[in-house]
Amino acid sequence: MRKFKKVPKTKAGVPVKYVAGSKNPSATEREIKSTAKKYREGKLTVAEMNRIAKIRSKSGKKSYKKKYKA
Repeated sequence: MRKFKKVPKTKAGVPVKYVAGSKNPSATEREIKSTAKKYREGKLTVAEMNRIAKIRSKSGKKSYKKKYKA
């Protein structure tokens, strides 16, 4: 069986890096847990996956590039 390195996790058991850059970490954590549950049960549809992808892209914090000085 494949062994994975132990990583720090939140109280709910989600790796800290998964929720680190989120605007609302607890909501992201809930979404990850519910998505994982649906995936295990085989109830995750393509429409839900598209909706989740949109939510995840919006939940990240914006990072702006510094303007180039000539």
